[in-house]
Amino acid sequence: MDKIITFGEIMLRLKSPEHERFFQQPRLEATFGGGEANVAVSLSILGKQGVFVTALPDNPIGAGAVSALRSYGVDVSFIKKTKGRMGIYYLESGANQRASNVVYDREYTSISLAKPGDFDWNTIFAGANWFHITGITPALTESTAALSLEAVKAAKAAECRVSIDLNYRKKLWNYGKKASEIMSGLVPYADVIIANEEDIQKALGISSPVDVTSGELDTKAYKALAEKVKAAYPNVSVVAITLRESHSADYNGWSAALHGKTGFYLSKKYEITDIVDRVGGGDSFAAGLIFGLLEFGSDEEKALNFATAASCLKHSIPGDFNLATRKEVEALCAGDGSGRVQR
Repeated sequence: MDKIITFGEIMLRLKSPEHERFFQQPRLEATFGGGEANVAVSLSILGKQGVFVTALPDNPIGAGAVSALRSYGVDVSFIKKTKGRMGIYYLESGANQRASNVVYDREYTSISLAKPGDFDWNTIFAGANWFHITGITPALTESTAALSLEAVKAAKAAECRVSIDLNYRKKLWNYGKKASEIMSGLVPYADVIIANEEDIQKALGISSPVDVTSGELDTKAYKALAEKVKAAYPNVSVVAITLRESHSADYNGWSAALHGKTGFYLSKKYEITDIVDRVGGGDSFAAGLIFGLLEFGSDEEKALNFATAASCLKHSIPGDFNLATRKEVEALCAGDGSGRVQR
């Protein structure tokens, strides 16, 4: 079985009920989530061995996060119990023309205090064939940036394929470094880059040759943008770009493009008209793409369409984790998007 290592921060997610504003009533829904943890969960549900590496406090909240991951089959044996606290993010889901809002509370967390040398990467990568990280982890602190670099170097030394979801978060880059300064040091170790057009511009400093924010899909623009990434980083063999058209908080157009070893492909487009929860949508795409590239070999177009369908289904599932199965994703890929009751 393919073994995929992911490394980052899992947080306590506190969400206002349904589409209410913060504290419209005195209740918040508590679950867990975080970029790389979401990927590990989704991969485990799809049939791979997801392994999540992080540092958590040794208290009931940290234990709850570990238990949640374990319940979905994620290998949690490399999670370290250390000083610090657990990060929290607060989510207020938008509706119609009101945007969703995220408030972070993640200073002095266990993972943000971790430093190079804290993890035994040789042991962690033994038997693994893939490593995944996002741009969120190196955005936390200078220490996690250094730790992220240590991790990708160790992954390449262990002959793992490396994927990086650029995941630019402007609210996180607060320690005096620009995202492009840090990410440009990590991407030379990547084989696969996952991003949207803003991520590429903000995290890598690579401008789009054409306006890709107009709301209309311009195939040539995305192909040219992917080619610029591959020209700047010849080690990158696959660039996957998610294409989200945000008509409102409830209605998005969803598709993706991929520039890989065998050519340039556009996925099927989904009109998602009643979004339940879009948080984790990009992570579900990343997990689907990793699964597809491992499972379908050189059929990059099939991998792309699997990833896009997996992420489409995530928009129907509350919480950060994508609980869609391989069978469900493949049914959607085959055209069964009716939503009819399965009896």
